[in-house]
Amino acid sequence: MNKNIFLVSLLLLFTIMVKAQIYNPIKWKTSVEKISDTEYELHAKASLEAGWHLYSQEVSDGGPIPTHFTFTKTPDFQLVGNVKEEKGKTINDPVFKMSIKFFEKETTFRQRIKNIGNKPFKIKAEVEYMVCNDENCLPPSYDELEFSVNPTVSKIATKEIAPVEVVEEKIRTDSASTEVKTEIGVQEKTVLPAKKVVHKKLNKAELDSLWTIFILSFFSGFAALLTPCVFPMIPMTVSFFTKQSKTKSQGIRKAIFYGIFIITIYIFLGAVVTWAFGADSLNALSTNVWFNLIFFVLLVVFAISFLGAFEIMLPNSLANKVDSQADRGGIVGILFMALALAIVSFSCTGPIVGTLLVEAASRGGIAPFMGMFGFSLALALPFTLFAAFPGWLNSLPKSGGWLNSVKVFLGFLELALAFKFLSNADLVLQLHWLERETFLAIWIAIFAVLSLYLFGKIQLPHDSPLSHISVGRLSLGIVVLSFTIYLIPGIWGAPLKLISGFPPPLNYSEIPNGLGTNSDELTSKLPEGAEFGPHNIIAFTDYDLGMAYAKKMRKPVMIDFTGHACVNCRKMEDNVWSDQKVLKVLKEDVVLISLYVDDKRELPQNEQVVSELTGKKIKYIGQKWSEFQTVTYKTNAQPFYVLVNNEGETLNETSAYNPDIEDYFGWLQSGISNFKNSFN
Repeated sequence: MNKNIFLVSLLLLFTIMVKAQIYNPIKWKTSVEKISDTEYELHAKASLEAGWHLYSQEVSDGGPIPTHFTFTKTPDFQLVGNVKEEKGKTINDPVFKMSIKFFEKETTFRQRIKNIGNKPFKIKAEVEYMVCNDENCLPPSYDELEFSVNPTVSKIATKEIAPVEVVEEKIRTDSASTEVKTEIGVQEKTVLPAKKVVHKKLNKAELDSLWTIFILSFFSGFAALLTPCVFPMIPMTVSFFTKQSKTKSQGIRKAIFYGIFIITIYIFLGAVVTWAFGADSLNALSTNVWFNLIFFVLLVVFAISFLGAFEIMLPNSLANKVDSQADRGGIVGILFMALALAIVSFSCTGPIVGTLLVEAASRGGIAPFMGMFGFSLALALPFTLFAAFPGWLNSLPKSGGWLNSVKVFLGFLELALAFKFLSNADLVLQLHWLERETFLAIWIAIFAVLSLYLFGKIQLPHDSPLSHISVGRLSLGIVVLSFTIYLIPGIWGAPLKLISGFPPPLNYSEIPNGLGTNSDELTSKLPEGAEFGPHNIIAFTDYDLGMAYAKKMRKPVMIDFTGHACVNCRKMEDNVWSDQKVLKVLKEDVVLISLYVDDKRELPQNEQVVSELTGKKIKYIGQKWSEFQTVTYKTNAQPFYVLVNNEGETLNETSAYNPDIEDYFGWLQSGISNFKNSFN
C-alpha cells in the first residue's frame, strides 16, 4: 500500500473515531412491591432518552424485536400469570405494514409472583429488547435484572442496571448500596458521549400527520358536497334564508350560524367516537384484524350503494321529526336545519365520514376531531358563502346526471380502499391470501373499469343517458387510465413509489423476484454463499465469504450493518437503494455484505466466544455481527454502511441513515474512486 493511501486511511480512521458513538439510550431499574403476605409484584422500569422508543412484548412476526423477559426459576417462588405492560403507543407502521406498539420516555413492566418459603430471596431475570429512534435502530440487547424479595418490607428498591458503555466491564455490588457499579477496563478504544436526539422532531411528525388528516378530510368534504344528496340542497337552503330574513345582514348572520352548527355536529360526532373508545384504544382498534375485516365488508357495502344497487338511509321518521323542529325559528331552528342536512345527506356522506374516522383513528390522539373539522368546514363553507352572496347561485352548474357520476366515482374509490383493510388483516395474520400481485391485479381491474365508466363505455342504474362526454370527464378518464397503466409494472416487481404503503411490500409476494422470472435459474447464477438481497442485489451474509469474493473480483466491499427488524434499514432499501444510479453501483461496482445484527440463529459451538464488551458468551449470529460493528467501528446503530478495500481497510468515512439520494450516491462514488486510486 503506497504512502498516500496509508495517510488517507489514518485520516479516515481518525474521522470515524470522532464521528462514531456507542448509544446507551435506555436504563433499567428494578423494585419489588408487596401485594399480600404471599404475593409480590416485580417491577422492571425502563427509562429512555428523548426520541428513543422500546418495543412491546407483543409484536407480530416480521416486525421489530419484541421485549421479552426470562426468569430463572428457583424453589422460592412461582410466577403468577405473565408480565404485564403499560398502555404505550400503537401505530400502523408504514414500513413493516403492521400494527406496532412501543413505549417512550419511561415504562414499567410488572410480574406477579407467589412466595413459597416466606423468607428473603433473590430472583434473577434476563430482558431481551430493541430500541430505535427516527434515525437508528440498535441491535437486540440482553440485560440481567435482579429482584430482592423480603417479606418484612412492603416495597424494596433493588438495583439500577447501567448499560454497557465500552469494551470491558466487571460488575460488583456495594453492600451499602443497591446500585450496580461498573469498573471500566482501560482500553485503547475511545468512547464518545451518546448522541442526544431532539424530541421536537417527533412532535413535528405528529403535527404533519394532523395536517395530512385535515387536508384529506377537507377535500373529502368537497367531494361529498358534489353528490346528489348534498349539492341540490345548496340553492334550497340559501332560498330559505333569504326569504326568512328581513334584511341582508340578518340572512348573512343566520347563514354563518348554519355553517357553525354544521361544523359543530360533525366535530361532536368525532368527539363521541373518541370518547366511546378512547383515543389510544381507537387507534389500537383500527389496526385490529377483526376490525379491518369488518371495515372491509362495510366499505364494500358502501361502495355497492354508491354504485347504485341500493340506498343507505336513516329512518324517515327521524328525518321528519328533525325537519319539523327546523320551523321553530331562531337559533334553535337553525341548529335543527343543520342536523336535518346531516341526516338527509347521510346516504352520501355516511360512507365518506366513516372512512375518514377510521383513517383518523389510525393516527390516534385528536386526529378524529381534526378530520371531522376539515370535512365539515368544506361542507359548511359553500352554504354560508352562497347565503351571504345569493347572486353567486347563478354561477353554479345545474343539478343533473353529473352528480350521480361523482357518486359512482367515489364508489369505485371506496371499493379500492376496502382492499387495503383486507390487506392489513392478511399481513398481520401472514396468510399470504392477498399478496402483492393479487392486490395490484384487483386495483388494476377496479381502475380499468372506472376509466371505461368515465369514457362512457359503461352505464350504471341511476345514470342519465350520455350523448357525449365533457372535457372535464374526458380529462379525468385519461388520468385514471394513466394510473391504471402505471400499476401494471408492479406485478413484475416495480416499486410503485406513488402508492407506497397501500399495496403489500415487495417481499410479500407470490414470486419475490417478480412475475416472469425463474427463481431457480437466478439462484444457480449466484456466487457460493451469496443470496439475493433487496432489488435482487447479490449479497453475502457471511463476512469471510464476501471478502474472498471481492478479492477475486477486485471490487471494493460495502459492509451493510442491518437488521431484519430495522425500520430505517428498510426505508433506505426502499427509497434510496431503489434509485437507478445507486442500484447500478450496488449491483455492478461493489460487493455487498449484509450483516444482520438481530439474526437469532445459534452459532456453532466452536464459534461461541466470550464477548469483549459484556464478558458473556456470544450465542447468536446477530450478536457476533453486533460485536464486530461495535468493536471495529465504535458504533452500535443500524443502518450503518462502511466501504472497505480487499484488506478490510476503510476507503472513506462511514455512512448511516441518509435519505438524501444524491449525497448517498456521492458517498459511494468517493469510496469507489479511492479504491481505484489505490491500484495506481
